[in-house]
Amino acid sequence: MALNKTVLYDYQKRWLNDKSRFKVAMFARQTGKTFTTTLEIVLDCLEAETKGERTRWVILSRGERQAKEAINEGVKRHLEAMGIACDVLEVPFSPTINALEVIFPNGSKITALPANPDTARGFSANVFLDEFAFHADSREIWKALFPVISAGWKLRVVSTPNGKGNKFYELMTDLKNKEWSRHTVDIHQAVKDGLPRNVEQLKKGLNDDDAWAQEFELQWLDEASSWLSYDLIDGVEHHHAGLPELYTGNPCFVGMDIAVRGDLTVIWVIELVGDVYWTREIITLKRVALREQLSELDRVFKQYNVISCYLDQTGMGEKMVEDAQYQHGKSRVQGVLFNVAAKLNMATIGKNVFEDRQIRIPQGDNDLREDLHKLKKVTGSTGQPRFIAESDSKGHADRTWACFLALTAAKDGVVTPLAPLSRKPRRSRRLTEGYE
Repeated sequence: MALNKTVLYDYQKRWLNDKSRFKVAMFARQTGKTFTTTLEIVLDCLEAETKGERTRWVILSRGERQAKEAINEGVKRHLEAMGIACDVLEVPFSPTINALEVIFPNGSKITALPANPDTARGFSANVFLDEFAFHADSREIWKALFPVISAGWKLRVVSTPNGKGNKFYELMTDLKNKEWSRHTVDIHQAVKDGLPRNVEQLKKGLNDDDAWAQEFELQWLDEASSWLSYDLIDGVEHHHAGLPELYTGNPCFVGMDIAVRGDLTVIWVIELVGDVYWTREIITLKRVALREQLSELDRVFKQYNVISCYLDQTGMGEKMVEDAQYQHGKSRVQGVLFNVAAKLNMATIGKNVFEDRQIRIPQGDNDLREDLHKLKKVTGSTGQPRFIAESDSKGHADRTWACFLALTAAKDGVVTPLAPLSRKPRRSRRLTEGYE
């Protein structure tokens, strides 16, 4: 097998040459973790083929896009480098999920799928969990998966860190479990082993100490002050969320965080389906005139059955609230002043919904994930809690507040109260006092 077209650095060779049945690795971003592991998979299949045998591998990725990349930029690319032509087949796995497959002449097979507890079941195969720390329901996936590989199959797990609230963290840090072979390659080790990167330039260009520490230096960041942990965020991601075309006509609730300069204006639309709030659309606008923002809100009211819409009334929001109430009625449009008490109320409602998994948000949207995780609760010298979020080019937790506004609108104007949010449902009339 000709591998001369594939350049491997020393840390990749160590991973590739490790023949342990159970391997887990924490690699810095863009250091070739998926590339190297898919090479191992291809070589394993080719070895079986030369012996007249067959083997099977299943790649479970964070989402459909990542599964396609693992096949097309990994498996297919390796085979082509070896001079072996291959066809990637798209086959139905379930009514909503397609699998990608590469099948070898003697029957060896590589299948790539987005990961969830259902796709982790039903196979008897070697398994590669790609970016496992970012899989929604990582613990449920793990429970479903392990019987799959119990009959002597191999398991490969790779990822960058994503906080401490997931199964990947346990695998990497439970050193008492000697069954696992563990590899750690931060950016400094990768460069030492030959990866051509300018570390200082990368760090300065990123301009985010926390992101650098996690993504490149592989530090387990303390999530104690983050209002929404990555685990909570992972737990409500879904590949059907954020798609307006899937709107089914049920009651909708809207939150709008308003800005003109610097920060984002965000309109978040949720649809109540059964007892779950499905995100139907997240509109982000930057440096857009207020009249254009109002026009976009008008479009939302026309497209969805909006029961209640809560707008940030602070500062420049006063005019937006007045205009939106004139167009759509005070019974449907309410203003919220962002003071300490209001923020605490909205944030508590939002966190409860995330903890109870009563919301679905788009899967694989890194900007959204970071925005939701950015909000932190701190306590001042007087003991008064307040919420802060660092501002950067991607926002100032603007998406988070728009989401919390929509969920608060749903709580106050919900058609069928949800159990965790139904201590004593209030009618939206209370918030209209002073506006009539």
